[in-house]
Amino acid sequence: MQMSRVVDPRERRGAHAEVGYVDFYEEALKASQQFREDYQDRLNVVKSSQMPLEKSPDGLIKHIVNERMDTKECCIDMYMQFLPPGKASGKHRHLTEELFYVIEGRGYDLHWDVRFDCVEEMEFTWEAEPKRFEWEQGDFVYIPPYCAHQHFNSDPDEEARIVVINSRMLKPMGFDWFEQLENAEGY
Repeated sequence: MQMSRVVDPRERRGAHAEVGYVDFYEEALKASQQFREDYQDRLNVVKSSQMPLEKSPDGLIKHIVNERMDTKECCIDMYMQFLPPGKASGKHRHLTEELFYVIEGRGYDLHWDVRFDCVEEMEFTWEAEPKRFEWEQGDFVYIPPYCAHQHFNSDPDEEARIVVINSRMLKPMGFDWFEQLENAEGY
């Protein structure tokens, strides 16, 4: 049994309609070639002296890897955060997961978990009461996507330092949702 081919003539006319021409594909090939050439000269090792400091709304940070630092790393951003004695970072949320490792000090995190619903459009709300997570030197802490969070140094006399890692993979997909909810003290 042979199936007959049914093609809607309106679709065929629309597919062959005269429209403007572009060279997106060719430009993408050229951009990819240029990226590969430029990539060879990017940093494979980032020396401490090449890691800039920033007084940010989240507090003092030292960028280890950042998309603007011309490194070979293309998927994550990483920075060291300095938490002054007895002080806190800013409070923020972003759509990516966050990880951090405690280099020195002790403290705790407050996490306000996100709840969302998607009936006709996405609606986000956050828990009114945060969860508290204690941490100290050598600990690894996980923060779920879009969870509002803040880091606190429990020690009244010594600085705490953490290395924070975020993925930048969602940004090119249109999910660069990053919000500073409260600034760190002194910003």
